Amino acid sequence: MTGETMANKLRVGMVGYAFMGAAHSHAWRTAHRFFDLPMTPELTAVAGRNEQAVREAAERMGWNSVETDWRRLIERDDIDLIDICTPGDTHKEIALAALAAGKHVLCEKPLANSLAEAEEMAEAAARAAENGVLAMCGFTYRRTPALTLAKRFVDEGRLGSIRHIRAQYLQDWLSDENAPLTWRLDKEKAGSGALGDIGAHSIDLAQWVTGQRIEGVSALTHTFVTERPVGGEFVGLGGHGADADAEKGPVTVDDAAIFSARFSDGAIGVFEATRFALGRKNAMRLEVNGSEGSIAFDFEESNIVHYYDARDDAEAIGFRRIIVTEPEHPYVGHWWPTGHGLGYEHGFTHQVVDLVNDIAAGRQPTPSFADAAQVQRVLDAVERSAENASTWREA
Repeated sequence: MTGETMANKLRVGMVGYAFMGAAHSHAWRTAHRFFDLPMTPELTAVAGRNEQAVREAAERMGWNSVETDWRRLIERDDIDLIDICTPGDTHKEIALAALAAGKHVLCEKPLANSLAEAEEMAEAAARAAENGVLAMCGFTYRRTPALTLAKRFVDEGRLGSIRHIRAQYLQDWLSDENAPLTWRLDKEKAGSGALGDIGAHSIDLAQWVTGQRIEGVSALTHTFVTERPVGGEFVGLGGHGADADAEKGPVTVDDAAIFSARFSDGAIGVFEATRFALGRKNAMRLEVNGSEGSIAFDFEESNIVHYYDARDDAEAIGFRRIIVTEPEHPYVGHWWPTGHGLGYEHGFTHQVVDLVNDIAAGRQPTPSFADAAQVQRVLDAVERSAENASTWREA
């Protein structure tokens, strides 16, 4: 690696400081305070183009210094890892430069805006790993304890042979047709709409929990609102629109995507991703049905997983509601007493914990860039299918 790595520290440089930057900052600050880590993360520097804004963010989120060019971040000898929290159109350039400079990389999902870019990044990460430089993609929902427990049940064979996968990711923050035109609605910056923004999570989780890869899809995508105000009040991910006469610009991504899929070991799946499901704030749902049982999860009840065991006695059979707050459950024993649930931010902390442990052990963290490129293959197949009257496309 470039520079001398302090034995007990992992010095982090982060690019971007908005929604994901805030979540990642919290995780880097928190992880070593609850988990016994081999290295202590140090919030060394954060980079952003607006000097005043990035300085304010650094002060608020606990970063030691700032840069206004991500290239300067990579050139610094006092940084071991680059954390990429920027829109998808910048991921490839930053990640490739960081890996070439000998920096470990954590990159937000989806890995890139195209399959070609994702494959190039995966190849670069594989080469870097030969020299001990490691890369991970931030599919953070993997670190939700209830979902990690669900995967454990599948891996232990409790569900038998997997037959059905049912995945939905439902949000409503774009339902106001006068919500402003943000970067997430620009294909050049975001790559796709609901498909890549939230559908990518469902794809990753379905493959990770079941241990099966999606091999082909038949898909439909749709854009309900094709123009939006270029101004307006920004709130959260979306916001409130300007008046009806405000200047408008084109929406160039999908608002919703649905597809059916076939998995590598014979299971079949159905997927839905939308940001127009009124009343659904962050309903990321996954249900897996096997020959011996089922599991079901909804992130709006994130501390709960439902488990059905077909081998139970007939008089007592039914879904069990497991509250995943026991110290025996994944990650949970490092937090609060039994029954005191965890939230959205804890997944990011668990991500840091796993990444730091893997770097210290010289072990490939997961999901790797290769794992993330597989998700990108599915996203690409969905888009190709939707563009061709929902015809079947291999992934």
